[in-house]
Amino acid sequence: MPDSESTPHAALGREVLRLEAAALARLAERLDREFDRACEQLLACRGRVVVTGIGKSGAVARKIAATLASTGTPALFLHPAEGVHGDLGMVTPDDVVLALSYSGESDELRAILPVFKRFRVPLIAMTGNPRSTLAEYADAVLDVSVEREACPLNLAPTTSTTAMLAMGDALAVAVMRARRFTAEEFALFHPGGTLGRRLLMRVCDLMRRGDRMAVVPPDALVREALFSITRAQAGCVFVVGEDGRLLGLLADGDIRRLLLRDENHLRSRVGDVMIRNPRVIAPDRLVTEAVALMEQPPPCSELPVLDEEGRPIGVLNLKDVVRAGIV
Repeated sequence: MPDSESTPHAALGREVLRLEAAALARLAERLDREFDRACEQLLACRGRVVVTGIGKSGAVARKIAATLASTGTPALFLHPAEGVHGDLGMVTPDDVVLALSYSGESDELRAILPVFKRFRVPLIAMTGNPRSTLAEYADAVLDVSVEREACPLNLAPTTSTTAMLAMGDALAVAVMRARRFTAEEFALFHPGGTLGRRLLMRVCDLMRRGDRMAVVPPDALVREALFSITRAQAGCVFVVGEDGRLLGLLADGDIRRLLLRDENHLRSRVGDVMIRNPRVIAPDRLVTEAVALMEQPPPCSELPVLDEEGRPIGVLNLKDVVRAGIV
């Protein structure tokens, strides 16, 4: 099979990527006071950012609205063709409009521009034509013009839509930084994602409780501890005193090693062979913190969860952490 570097498809692909990368580099050099003005309008917005556009610009507008919303700037997409049939009712005087049109002359967009003016809603234009009708209505104009499209016919929106998308990312990130938007806030908007789980899930959300914990007193025999581990389908047994506080633990691996040395250890007292001062964690700590504890040498697969009095109230099992997608 020929190397991909020698194929005409790969060569054309590289040319497209280089064209678009060069266009973005030139776009970065053109950022000026208009970009600052656009950011200031977004930061001052008391409502939502209404992002609108038609065709390929509309597809980019949807993505920009989603990026803004997930980074701390409430936003929604308005289809301009639906806008003239009633959807303009979703726009309020507290909003800011971000309108995308490379030509700046899209009929559907031009039809709703006077309404935004009548509402006195600030308008940010993202266009490749700073002298267009859209630009004339705008309070801030973001110039996303490109020398040519990556399309060999210079017709299909390719480089121009990439420029719009990148400009939208630049706006979202600049405003996000100005708002001091944190990773924890990001996680709140993405509770179903891996990052959300890593930043939000507490030990108490994932720990095993009740019958799923193996617990014995210190005078119990290792044989009894082994039965307790089996019943709870656990990986270790907690050894607790009369006051319910944790004295130590004994892992199933520890028991196997004891029996390899001497089978008579089945009749040993757990308190004589248990691991004292094991690693523990509180229920309100992040699961990621618990994982860091588990990974410390020697690594362990279960972690006792203790209340403020030092009594075990749960156990965090590494299998559950993996199943939850935390690691």
